[in-house]
Amino acid sequence: MTLLVTGGAGFIGSNFVLDWLAAPETRDEPVVDLDALTYAGNLANLASLQGDARHTFVQGDIGDRALVDQLLARHRPPSSTSPPRATSTAASTAPALS
Repeated sequence: MTLLVTGGAGFIGSNFVLDWLAAPETRDEPVVDLDALTYAGNLANLASLQGDARHTFVQGDIGDRALVDQLLARHRPPSSTSPPRATSTAASTAPALS
């Protein structure tokens, strides 16, 4: 199974990708990682995956429908995930206010 991750070069997303590829039950399942590399995305977060055939990084925006359609058609992932997006990690992990 191929997993599509959007925002996978940010702090939360990159740790998700690294954990996914390290976990015994998913280590053989490839990841397509789509990230626009804006303010939070940083390829240095994924440096340990350089040359790893299980990880495909694509610089692009999830709002680019043609690109997303192309990735879905090529890799045919049965699932995808998008880590929380916020202006900071503290904001994305803070409890919701009632």
